[in-house]
Amino acid sequence: MCQYQEVGITLASGRAVMKSSRDSQIGSLVRLGIVPLCDCAPVAVAQETGIFHRRGLRVKISKELGWASVRDKIFYGELDAAQSIVGIAMALGLGIEKLQCEVVIPLILSLHGNAITLSNELDPRKIGDGAGLKDFLKYSWKRQRPLTLAVPHRLSSHRILLNEWLGRNGVVADEKIEIVFLPPRIMSGHLEAGLIDGYCVGEPWNSKSILSGIGWSPAASGDLSHGHPEKALVVSGRFLHEHPGKTLRLVASLIEACALCENPEFSEDLISILSQKEYVGVEAEVLRKTFSGSFQVGPKQTKKKPFYLFGGDVVNRPTSDKASWHISGLRKVGVLNKEEAQKVISIHREDLYEEALLECGNT
Repeated sequence: MCQYQEVGITLASGRAVMKSSRDSQIGSLVRLGIVPLCDCAPVAVAQETGIFHRRGLRVKISKELGWASVRDKIFYGELDAAQSIVGIAMALGLGIEKLQCEVVIPLILSLHGNAITLSNELDPRKIGDGAGLKDFLKYSWKRQRPLTLAVPHRLSSHRILLNEWLGRNGVVADEKIEIVFLPPRIMSGHLEAGLIDGYCVGEPWNSKSILSGIGWSPAASGDLSHGHPEKALVVSGRFLHEHPGKTLRLVASLIEACALCENPEFSEDLISILSQKEYVGVEAEVLRKTFSGSFQVGPKQTKKKPFYLFGGDVVNRPTSDKASWHISGLRKVGVLNKEEAQKVISIHREDLYEEALLECGNT
């Protein structure tokens, strides 16, 4: 029987939690990648509150600049799993970006959590929620280049959401609009420097620009596509086959952490954790805009509802319907064909999720 050693820690609220370890029996490291976004929260919480340790996992978190780095490190065996956009699992599983290896999605970590941010040069009084964008481009856009909008990856939900926003406002990404791909963390700086005119990304990089006075948001992703899947746990096939029990404990740990992230009473602790440089590393004031339900849309409008959804079976279960949302959206932007759709669905592993739920019930 494994012996546990209890180690007490205290969070920002003064709440004490217990970290458990299995000493030498805890085994080899699980190398888990994150990108500094608010929806890395379940990973950060599982690490900082001792959930991983209680389940006998020794996790090393690797903070990556962007999704291409996550893709490469999973392929080359430098990461065992990652908090990731679903598109990375699609890219690796299908070989869309030349690198191909087996990966699975046993857990959806979050729904929603993105927004569109535009430069202040794009007058919010004229554009509004996007309804005025077409006329703005026709009559008010004076630069000798296309309107340049950034998303984090060509296979990401952000590309789908941006395409949805443009389409519902009668704008086609043609010669008047250029879509570029940038890591999330540098988007706000590029907007301030005038290198891009807007972007679609996860938090806190929308609130960062809004609070800095360099941008504004016409739309949040929950309004563009209610219930859309966002980040997933992507696990390498190699790790799954070599460590099936450890994989289930990893999933079970993150299910528990997702539920904690959903708890409003935990929000200040969550903000304190994410503000650490190991995770998102921005000021608590910026993070609070996301988690207080007061994300600012428009020049003076404030959303009074949860920006992220983390916990519960409706969120976490990796269903074929969630896979189909990405399939449909990426086919619309021309980066996925019909033959690849079934493979994407098979990457979503409800069977592993079900086994992890049993693991949750047994501990």
